[in-house]
Amino acid sequence: MSGDGYAVQITKVSMGSWFILALLGSGLIHVSANNATTVSPSIEITRSIKASTAESVKKETKTSNTASSVTSSVTSPTVSSNLTLGPIYVTTVNSSDSVNGTTRSASTSSVGTTISPNGTWLPENQFTDAWTEPWEGNSSTAATTAEAFPPSGNSDSKDRRDETPIIAVMVALSSLLVIVFIIIVLYMLRFKKYKQAGSHSNSFRLSNGRTEDVEPQSVPLLARSPSTNRKYPPLPVDKLEEEINRRMADDNKLFREEFNALPACPIQATCEAASKEENKEKNRYVNILPYDHSRVHLTPVEGVPDSDYINASFINGYQEKNKFIAAQGPKEETVNDFWRMIWEQNTATIVMVTNLKERKECKCAQYWPDQGCWTYGNIRVSVEDVTVLVDYTVRKFCIQQVGDVTNRKPQRLITQFHFTSWPDFGVPFTPIGMLKFLKKVKACNPQYAGAIVVHCSAGVGRTGTFVVIDAMLDMMHTERKVDVYGFVSRIRAQRCQMVQTDMQYVFIYQALLEHYLYGDTELEVTSLETHLQKIYNKIPGTSNNGLEEEFKKLTSIKIQNDKMRTGNLPANMKKNRVLQIIPYEFNRVIIPVKRGEENTDYVNASFIDGYRQKDSYIASQGPLLHTIEDFWRMIWEWKSCSIVMLTELEERGQEKCAQYWPSDGLVSYGDITVELKKEEECESYTVRDLLVTNTRRRGRTDGDLLCAEHSPGARESRGDPGCFPDCQEPEAAAATHGPDTGAVRVLLQGGAGIHRRVLRLRQLQVTGGSAPWTGELPLIFCNILFC
Repeated sequence: MSGDGYAVQITKVSMGSWFILALLGSGLIHVSANNATTVSPSIEITRSIKASTAESVKKETKTSNTASSVTSSVTSPTVSSNLTLGPIYVTTVNSSDSVNGTTRSASTSSVGTTISPNGTWLPENQFTDAWTEPWEGNSSTAATTAEAFPPSGNSDSKDRRDETPIIAVMVALSSLLVIVFIIIVLYMLRFKKYKQAGSHSNSFRLSNGRTEDVEPQSVPLLARSPSTNRKYPPLPVDKLEEEINRRMADDNKLFREEFNALPACPIQATCEAASKEENKEKNRYVNILPYDHSRVHLTPVEGVPDSDYINASFINGYQEKNKFIAAQGPKEETVNDFWRMIWEQNTATIVMVTNLKERKECKCAQYWPDQGCWTYGNIRVSVEDVTVLVDYTVRKFCIQQVGDVTNRKPQRLITQFHFTSWPDFGVPFTPIGMLKFLKKVKACNPQYAGAIVVHCSAGVGRTGTFVVIDAMLDMMHTERKVDVYGFVSRIRAQRCQMVQTDMQYVFIYQALLEHYLYGDTELEVTSLETHLQKIYNKIPGTSNNGLEEEFKKLTSIKIQNDKMRTGNLPANMKKNRVLQIIPYEFNRVIIPVKRGEENTDYVNASFIDGYRQKDSYIASQGPLLHTIEDFWRMIWEWKSCSIVMLTELEERGQEKCAQYWPSDGLVSYGDITVELKKEEECESYTVRDLLVTNTRRRGRTDGDLLCAEHSPGARESRGDPGCFPDCQEPEAAAATHGPDTGAVRVLLQGGAGIHRRVLRLRQLQVTGGSAPWTGELPLIFCNILFC
């Protein structure tokens, strides 16, 4: 609807509203007037009467008592209506019957001096009611209103002063009603305009009918104009930690308030192109549509209507216009358009922040071939290289135009960075992986390439989170401050709902704080020696060197006790060797529950990522005597490859780890049987060959065990790392021993002694080749004594 149409609507509503307000005002004054006769302060009907008039009334009253016919003679008063808060005076009504000679008079009074019916003065606060007998026949009635004035001679001015507060109250109430009504009318009109302007549906449902895990705003938030005196100004980096801790108090209460204060979308934004019938099927979610003023325009395909549309929007970076393109995850029917956009926008880098499927729902169509090449429309995509790391995968594509194309351009190299560590629910537990991922993207994007295409599923939540972190890191380095609220507000004017949940909003701050406190800790191998020489030097003004300062930063990382629920259960507390060291919920090792026994799925151990593979290691406490069975159940269920033990069984007279392997023969721990097969001593460690059997399962796997005992020597006392045996990476171990090899098991239980014992467990041989792994598992223990 045009602006003129809205003006007509407002005029009509305003005319009606003024009429209603007039009626309300009149009714309010009328009710107040009625109430004034009974309740003080009130509205009083007064008249100006001189002293001589009072005397005349007095004489006439005396005359009427003696004459045969009563004549009521009063001077006609001038009546005026006044509002007063002062005293209420006497009102008398005299009725005379000329036939019977009877007189009826009534007199009422309230606070103030009153006049009796016979003209005598009555004391204050006295009420009189005098009547003669009723009369019949024709009668003439004269109404006489007589007032007694206060003793003060300034009665008129005092009355006016008394009337002033009532007038002020009435005017204020009327004005308040008018203001409230106008506000309601304007709000209703604006809300109606908001609903009609964009094709944004309030139904947060996916195209397949399932609800998306978004946090819709219950009330539309309108865009704010920039202001230097706003509620959430930029934060200096040296105040960042303090401010984050303050806002995270009470379960992130202040962060939620800040997030909810963000503008939802600009009022003037429209989504006409996205709302066309021909383009509706191209949108993954009906409520996530690009604005017309910031959407990416494709080159139209001849003969195909609306072929210039794709659900993607230009997004500014920090001091860089249109640095990014925020796009939805391609659908099967829009993959060709996606690659057209990549080609036409001269994009060299694609950032993908979603998995193809999450919670068994399709979040994004696979728009690249697993190997070889594939053609999408007139763009051929071939896979050149794939590198899989623990948090992300890097794919390199070579793309070129095919078919009948004029002015054919040379082929291009495209790099896709696929972040794979974003969980199905919430946000990553730590921002470290995202910061490394972002660093890699920044380093690899060519300087003169086009916009970086960033997409998740809807192209607003995780996509917005990535964009904001990138921009705020640039701002941090340039200005030594960050403005998360201001930047999110600005990019929401380019694409709706950028940064979709308050959890994502808090994650941005956590990533910025992580970078500020610890910086970039990754090093090139060639610079390692130089870096070590630098951090061994003393820091000027302190007694610590750089290495000690780095470790001091690590100790400042807060322990999140609220995320250790299972380990803190009463039934599990006795299974913890150190009550302060309990696994987090998100990465704790879970073992099968024993039938009929509760809380038997817990063991004090956590999965730890390797460089290339997730959950490559398990960090565990040294088993207690009553948790040895749980320890071996964990080894069996997770197909342990190796165990590294970093503690003595006893240090300084205190037990650090129970002996969980047999000294000779075999020992059973529940359904698990462990047999010592062989023992050998090496220069720096002891090796034991064990055979592990599950009595509830069939089959057998044989192997050799090696075991040795060694006393500490000069190398160990210096803490020389050369005393460790050759521990393979899990990937290499899996390649050597087969795909059934599980994660490395590392027992981390520190001690104060000089020596440490490392226990390494490795599968040597699997008989039967491809036979299923059900039965017995050969393991190797390596006891390493070192300093």
